[in-house]
Amino acid sequence: MPASSGTREASTRYPTSRFAAPAFVDLSARAERERLSRSALRGFFAIAERWKLRDDEARELLGGVSSSAYYEWKKKPERTLEVDRITRISYLVGIYKALHILYGDELADEWVRLPNRNALFGGRSPLEYMISGGLLAMQTVRRLLDARRGGA
Repeated sequence: MPASSGTREASTRYPTSRFAAPAFVDLSARAERERLSRSALRGFFAIAERWKLRDDEARELLGGVSSSAYYEWKKKPERTLEVDRITRISYLVGIYKALHILYGDELADEWVRLPNRNALFGGRSPLEYMISGGLLAMQTVRRLLDARRGGA
């Protein structure tokens, strides 16, 4: 027997939301890495200059790049980076941005070199922490700063 004409059919649609997830960047796609690599390297070298990184420190933050590769990248940033290197640079750009939101320009650029009493750093500078801890340490510093600025 057909449903009575007076009953409404239950809605099975998911409720609408104003939340829109950010577009996902697929770093496994070579085309995406090609699109991002040059600007990532240029941004990294600009940050390295602002933070007054020594070349060996900058090379370690990039994941242990050889001296010859590092200087070649610096002269000619038109190359395609691996996922790991783009991810590292992305964390460093986020750290740089968060520092400049939290502090004035001078302190923001000095912060990575200053000894830090936060238990996370154990008296070391955030730079030392990130160099010794690699990608996961960069992620942790990024999260710490995002939490401090209320973004987490």
